[in-house]
Amino acid sequence: MNSQYKRVMVIDDTHVDRYIAQQNIRKCEFADEVILMESAGEAIAYLNSLTEKNDEIPQMIFLDICMPEKSGFDFLDEYDQLPESVKRHSIIIMLSTSLNADDHERAKNNKYVMKFMNKPLNTDKLKDLLDQIDPKNKAA
Repeated sequence: MNSQYKRVMVIDDTHVDRYIAQQNIRKCEFADEVILMESAGEAIAYLNSLTEKNDEIPQMIFLDICMPEKSGFDFLDEYDQLPESVKRHSIIIMLSTSLNADDHERAKNNKYVMKFMNKPLNTDKLKDLLDQIDPKNKAA
């Protein structure tokens, strides 16, 4: 594949949202591989296992805010404890259906979160993201 990213991760407790994100990521050739995680804890454990495997670390993480047990913000707290070798390889995009201004503000103020986006993740949002991250893609 000739995708912008080699590997991205989607962390969302809702099967339908993970499926929609995966299909749209593939449809617009955003990433060669999509890693799907059902929970923040599962994602942290996975990322922790990659400390010596930099080439397997997802370059972008799409993170849902509202999840049971551990929220997206809980994930960010634990992500902060990961080795720098893991953190420096990933861009985090927070996803939510939340209209809560506090959630938006909290995401915006987190040093690891590059952008806050409303769900669902569709091809237009992914294309906009590519344009924002890599200006070379604007010559379309």
